[in-house]
Amino acid sequence: MRAALWFMALFGIAVAVALFAGNNQAVVTVFWPPHRVDVSFNLMMLLVAGLFLLLYLASRAMAALFALPVEARRWRAQQKERAMYGALMDAMAHLMAGRYIRSAKSAQNALVQEKSLGVATEETGHHPTGHSELLASQLRALAHLLVAESAQALQNKPLRQQQLQLALQASAARHAREVREGVLFRAAHWALEDRDAGATLDWLGQLPQGAARRTLALRMKLRAARYARQTLPALETARLLAKHRAFSPAAAQSILRGLGLELLGEAHDPAQLQQAWAALDDSERAMPEVAVNAAARLMNLHGDAALARTWLLPAWELMLQERSEMGDNLRIKLVHVLESSMDTLDADWLARIEAAQTNRPRDPLLLYLAGMACLSRQLWGKARQLLTQATPALQDRLLNRNAWRALAVLAEQRADETAAIEAYKRAAQF
Repeated sequence: MRAALWFMALFGIAVAVALFAGNNQAVVTVFWPPHRVDVSFNLMMLLVAGLFLLLYLASRAMAALFALPVEARRWRAQQKERAMYGALMDAMAHLMAGRYIRSAKSAQNALVQEKSLGVATEETGHHPTGHSELLASQLRALAHLLVAESAQALQNKPLRQQQLQLALQASAARHAREVREGVLFRAAHWALEDRDAGATLDWLGQLPQGAARRTLALRMKLRAARYARQTLPALETARLLAKHRAFSPAAAQSILRGLGLELLGEAHDPAQLQQAWAALDDSERAMPEVAVNAAARLMNLHGDAALARTWLLPAWELMLQERSEMGDNLRIKLVHVLESSMDTLDADWLARIEAAQTNRPRDPLLLYLAGMACLSRQLWGKARQLLTQATPALQDRLLNRNAWRALAVLAEQRADETAAIEAYKRAAQF
């Protein structure tokens, strides 16, 4: 369509020129004493147009001639800029290939080219190919960062620190904020590789608020907090990562469970343990491993047995489910905790144990627990019946030993020395 319009316009111009100049009888007379020259008007117009074109071309040629030195300096600056970017790309390629010394040399070569390019920019008074101060500061920061990365791989910490400071200085301007964030992330990562948790947290603390909430920053903060044994900050960071779906659901649950157990293990008295329990989320307190270990820890610290049983209630209900995911070791530990508080067992828990044993009459752990509960209430006959049924199926050595010892005590109660001796012998085998 555009070509057709141009063709039509060309024909229009040709028609207009033919109409104007075809029958034009005008004459231009030029007097140059003692001469007189008569020239047609059409020829005069062509001569004027030709003269104008000649003057225009001459002016352009003179401008190009006088601009040759500037263009030469610009061309040299462009070549230096291309060499600079080429050296930077070589440094990145060598770094990824594991050639750290070559990477550092290429990055330093890029810095030299950038410095000379800055001098050329000052001489010409303009930025070749858009090379502004923003690009210059970013390039200097990246080049220093590549040298520092190579020094870190070569375990040259003095050079790494020197180049890191230079990279921070180069990225100090407001327009280089993103580059500075990258430098701070790399500094934190290097400190983490050195297992220097304090330095890692210091570098992460210099990040802006938005950058500090990124998944990368939270992951490094989690590792640093674990290295520094700061369990509560690590747990809070793990919660944020789980909320951002940085882990799979199974991995997030495993990490939170491990940190929760670690937090509970750091308590040295019942008051500290209760504070640690209060610091956990409801979802974490509902984890059977956390609840059972917290109750066991509280009983070991001679804390409130009723409170321990309250913590155990979700795990107990989970154990009674038909398709419970609780492992045998955790179920055995839960039974141990309940057994250790058997002397203070209230009526509600006695009813729970009795109802659970009635609903699952072949479960050896429930038989054992119900038998020990009857023994603590001096129900000798029922205790003997339940423990006798439980002992052949019990897999835990400690539970088996306790069951046979209880049977020996019951045999002594009814003055059956033979049965008591046999029960003590069986207990000694475990």
